[in-house]
Amino acid sequence: MDLQHLAERYLAAWNETDPAARRKLVEETWAADGSYTDPLVETRGHEQFDAALAAVQAQFAGLVFRLGPVDAHHHVARFTWELAPEGAAEPLVVGFDVLTADGDGRIATVVGFLDKVPAA
Repeated sequence: MDLQHLAERYLAAWNETDPAARRKLVEETWAADGSYTDPLVETRGHEQFDAALAAVQAQFAGLVFRLGPVDAHHHVARFTWELAPEGAAEPLVVGFDVLTADGDGRIATVVGFLDKVPAA
């Protein structure tokens, strides 16, 4: 199982702004009942996760997610990510996610943590 590639495709879905292409990535990468949880949202299934991606993209229009190093073993990966304007050195948001894959090599769960967020 290539968890590096799975983490890359996970972040690609966060960055994909075309709704049809984003939904295709979600369906190819996530288990049908996959769950995503972070301090701000909890989703289950393709529809809810795709809606969460669309909402984040609307809130942070023009920003892109960048993947940090992926540390993985068995069916679990952990990695950091940044959300920043394209080409910017300083990220607006920094997070840490833990991803688990199912037996088919799709995302079963992601638990996210926010390490740096903009001031309200």
